[in-house]
Amino acid sequence: MRDFTPAKSDGDVVLGDDWVAPDSAAPNEIRARRERRGLFSLRASPLTRKIITFNLIALNVLVAGILYLNSSRESLAVQRAASLVSEAELIADVVEAQLPEGQTVDLSVGEGVDIEKTLNGLDLRSGIQVFVFDPDGALISRYEGAIDAVAAGAESKTILTDGLNWLWEALATPFRSDGEPMTIEERLKPVIEATLLNGPQIKEERDEAGATLLAVATPIEQGGTAVGAVAIASASGEIDRLVSSERERVLQMFIIATLVSIGLSLVLASTIANPLSDLAAAAELGRDKDARKMNPGRIRIPDLTARPDEIGRLSGALRGMISALYNRIDGNEQFAADVAHEIKNPLASLRSAVGTLRMIKREDQREKLLDVIDHDVRRLDRLVSDISNASRLDSELVKEEEEPFNLMKMLGNLGEYLGQDAKGKGIDFIVDLPSDPIVVQGLEARLAQVFVNLITNAISFCEDGDAIRVWARKRENRVLIVVEDTGPGIPDQALAKIFKRFYSQRPDEHFGNNSGLGLAISKQIVEAHGGVIWAENIRPTEADITSDPLGARFVVGLPI
Repeated sequence: MRDFTPAKSDGDVVLGDDWVAPDSAAPNEIRARRERRGLFSLRASPLTRKIITFNLIALNVLVAGILYLNSSRESLAVQRAASLVSEAELIADVVEAQLPEGQTVDLSVGEGVDIEKTLNGLDLRSGIQVFVFDPDGALISRYEGAIDAVAAGAESKTILTDGLNWLWEALATPFRSDGEPMTIEERLKPVIEATLLNGPQIKEERDEAGATLLAVATPIEQGGTAVGAVAIASASGEIDRLVSSERERVLQMFIIATLVSIGLSLVLASTIANPLSDLAAAAELGRDKDARKMNPGRIRIPDLTARPDEIGRLSGALRGMISALYNRIDGNEQFAADVAHEIKNPLASLRSAVGTLRMIKREDQREKLLDVIDHDVRRLDRLVSDISNASRLDSELVKEEEEPFNLMKMLGNLGEYLGQDAKGKGIDFIVDLPSDPIVVQGLEARLAQVFVNLITNAISFCEDGDAIRVWARKRENRVLIVVEDTGPGIPDQALAKIFKRFYSQRPDEHFGNNSGLGLAISKQIVEAHGGVIWAENIRPTEADITSDPLGARFVVGLPI
């Protein structure tokens, strides 16, 4: 049922429309659609929009996670804090080296050391602020670095980051309740108190403008006693600028990744949406736009079976379904034609008999015509019944559930029942079945109908003194059931036609007693079970096919 084309190697990577069937294999309407198709035509595809949306959602979640976790900021803060601690301890060591030994000093009044002079002698980067506090936490002196040593990267423009920060600030401002702004000295007082009691401290603070800065404080000791504290604050917003630069690079890569993701999504969508569009368009060609008239041409599904994916499977399945549908339509048309032909014969005979009956006066001739009419009516009744059974067979074979059953037991029961009819006509009936059960999966009633047809056919062709033998043998993964008789055999010209509908090869005295559908129905049932059936003549030797047959043999093969 499926038109199969060998698939390409799994190692081949093919993008875009490369897997679309060649134009020679597509209908004219599909070829015209492909010629008008462009990359931007995918914007009308809901499937393309879904693919792009889901890919971008995953990318946005990844970037948002990177920005939220902010690992670069933490590492920068740790490194900068370690540097400031070293600088604060170095300044404290410089002050301690100038303190007199054995004399308690008061840094607030400048005893023993000139704090202003000492701080002015330091070379610090621009933006660095140094504070010296006395033991009470009062500010003694303050100094700010003037050396321009700002990294070039900190001055780079961060348009994307600034835009996001502005948007965040705009959204957060209505919900923010800031108190009175505090100077850096006021913010450092709790840090200085902790430093004088517990040693060096590190804290992240914000200046009056809200920029982030790192504050480090370390005590100034004389003889193990804290006589003051040195605090260093990093350049205002230095960490923010460095972090913004890192975020800017992440966002730039995000934009590049977004463009690449959209491009790859379009390529991926073209390999999915375009073939699916072709398949849908081919199926829709069978009707007009108003869906009221059918296209007289046959629907031709594009052959995409070379694709090693689900679309290839879908194309093959659709082609198989369309092929099976047209085969069924053709079969129904042929069946209707055969039915009309078969019914015309008895109807013509009836019409002729009825017309002649009106003109006949002799009673004996009228009786003969009435017998003809009765025979034709019974023939029509039998024909209509068989046609009705044959027309229901397809749907019943699909609807009924297959079950495992013992085929040998079923054949044994049929042999006992039909054997009585054969013996009543003087026919020897022999059943040769294996003693072990043979289980097959199928519809027991339908398969029983097959063997009833074969056995009753054999009985109808046999005469007094003939014999019928029913035997079965198991062969690996199948079982063969054979019905053979010693009747007149089958004419050689009829062997190829014996399973066709309405074909019957019987003596003249049996004319009209059979519809010719029995063997056709049997063949349909056997093939629906995955089996085969054939007929042959029994000859004295296979070497001489011209010898007179000794009888007929029907063989049914079923899978087990």
